[in-house]
Amino acid sequence: MLGSGDLTSNLSERSEPSPSESTTPRVLTMISHVIEKLVARNDKLVDGMDKKLDEMSSGLARVGKSLNVFHGVRAPNISILKYLERLYKYTCCSPSCFVVGYVYIDRLTHKHPDSLVISLNVHRLLVTSVMVASKMLDDVHYNNAFYARVGGVSNAELNRLELEFLFLLDFGVTVSSRVFESYCLHLEKKMLLNGGSPQRIERAIVSNAVDDVTEISVEDTESSSPQGMD
Repeated sequence: MLGSGDLTSNLSERSEPSPSESTTPRVLTMISHVIEKLVARNDKLVDGMDKKLDEMSSGLARVGKSLNVFHGVRAPNISILKYLERLYKYTCCSPSCFVVGYVYIDRLTHKHPDSLVISLNVHRLLVTSVMVASKMLDDVHYNNAFYARVGGVSNAELNRLELEFLFLLDFGVTVSSRVFESYCLHLEKKMLLNGGSPQRIERAIVSNAVDDVTEISVEDTESSSPQGMD
C-alpha cells in the first residue's frame, strides 16, 4: 500500500488493469517537471527545519497540518512522471484532467500556504486531484475503487483523501476556460525557460466553465504564471 510508503512494490503486486493504446500526452512531462522542482525545493526547506530545530523530531512539525492526511511513511520510489503516466495509461482520463488537477493543487497552496507539497504527500495529492478532475470533465470515468487500484492506495483511503481534498478546496472544483488556458500557457512557458523545445499542450473545452470572477485571478498579477507552484 502507498500508506506503508512502498508504492512501487504495491503497484507491482497488483494485477494490471487494461491499458489504453494512446500515446503519452506532452502535458504529463510539463506538469511533472514543474511539480518535481516544487517538491525538491520544499523537501530542502523541510530538511533545513529539521536540522535547525533539535527539539522537534521532524521538520514536518513546523509545516502546516492541512495536508497531513496525504503524508506517507516514506516517499514512494516511483517518479512523479512515471506515476502520472501510469494514471493516464490505465484510467484513460483526458489530458485536460491533469491540467485541472494541477490547478487544484495550486489552489491548495494558495488556501493553505503553510502546508507544503513534498515527496511524502505529492503522489496521493496527484491521484486524488486527477480523479476529482476526471469526475468534473470526463463524461465517462472510472470509480474510486479503480483509481485506488491504479494509484496504489486502498479504496477506503482514497475515499477519505477525496473528501479531505474537497473540504480543503472548499469544494471549489470548477475551472473556467480562461483559467484553464492561463495554466496551459504557464506550463508551456516553464518548459521553454528550462531549455525545452517549444511544445503546446493539447487543449480541450472545459465544459463546466463558470464565471471568471469565481476563479483565481492569476492574470491580475504582474506575472502570468500561477502562484505557489512556479
